[in-house]
Amino acid sequence: MKKRENDSLQNEGTTDSKYIQQHLASERTFLAWIRTAIAIIGVGFLVTNLHFTMQASLSPIGDALANIIGLSSVGLGILTIVMALISYMRKIDAINNQSFRTSRATIVALAVFVIVISLIFGAYFLIV
Repeated sequence: MKKRENDSLQNEGTTDSKYIQQHLASERTFLAWIRTAIAIIGVGFLVTNLHFTMQASLSPIGDALANIIGLSSVGLGILTIVMALISYMRKIDAINNQSFRTSRATIVALAVFVIVISLIFGAYFLIV
């Protein structure tokens, strides 16, 4: 009798294992956000590096824009990592409780930040 009870407990699995496909998809999404954040930070370092290479030929406005792009890209990359981590942790519980909802606010906020940095980046190349 005791053997059957142990077997049935082992077959039930954990709550996470019931929704393994959803958890794996959520993990892939989290890793995609991390890759995006690394790319955003890379753009900031690239602009900063170009800025120091071309510093003698830049106008004061170009100099200011390069600094803004570099700092804001690094800041946005870090913000993206933090928001991705928070979203991922919330999704774990939401999937297990079958109360998952899409995180529209996070995606819209990050999209707006990327658009703003892209506009500043475009202005930088028009001025330089």
